Amino acid sequence: MAGRVVTISSGKGGVGKTTATANLGISLASLGKKVVVIDADIGLRNLDVIMGLENRIVYDLVDIVEGRSKLRQSMIKHKKFEDLFLIPAAQTRDKMAVSPEDMVKLTDELRDEHDFVLIDSPAGIERGFRNALEPADEVLIVTNPEVSAVRDADRITGLIEAAEKGPGRLILNRIKPELVKKGEMLSSDDVIDILGLSIIGIIPEDELVLSASNSGVPVTMNTDSKAGMAFNNVARRLTGEDVPFMNLEEDAGFFRRLVRLIEGR
Repeated sequence: MAGRVVTISSGKGGVGKTTATANLGISLASLGKKVVVIDADIGLRNLDVIMGLENRIVYDLVDIVEGRSKLRQSMIKHKKFEDLFLIPAAQTRDKMAVSPEDMVKLTDELRDEHDFVLIDSPAGIERGFRNALEPADEVLIVTNPEVSAVRDADRITGLIEAAEKGPGRLILNRIKPELVKKGEMLSSDDVIDILGLSIIGIIPEDELVLSASNSGVPVTMNTDSKAGMAFNNVARRLTGEDVPFMNLEEDAGFFRRLVRLIEGR
């Protein structure tokens, strides 16, 4: 059975799309899946850093397309997982060097030997987004529970549906239950109502994410991380498992009670 191509997209930068892509790659590999992660953000590559593979890059996506390297030469094996590979973006090349047709051809080659091909799409709606969208079997849209981010996600949703690649599914990233309860942050229900899409993942705010990204060890490899656990659950849902969502409200209530006990209130 041919592998699935899943494109991870967002309407704007800074919402955690690349972090989500890296963590889903790690999670799927930890489930025994054969995975290739492609950084399609030509000129602004970051996926290699988050995965801790920046020092192993010899060839990149544009090298493959322009024939300077064979596909396998450009696939960087992960340090821990034998069946997880990265194809990095070119850092200084022309963004028009890769076409949607090139991406379809590349992913068709990868499907035969891998269970999942994850594409980290550039944010926004320009050529890089079209490159990432064209070969997709499914699109995951990463957004934050903020009005501006959700508005941009809505625009991306329309483009995905126009390309007959929808409906996409949502990863709601960096949610803070305390702020949701105060009405200072959109809830998952609010976002669903605005976008009309189903949610595949709700990722809580977690200070461990930043340190994990900086160290090149994605947070899914940290068993103490709530965000890591949530990303692992998204990966399991991608494989077809029926996984319940974490009760973030319950966690928030526990920490409130703990603080009151510590403070003697």
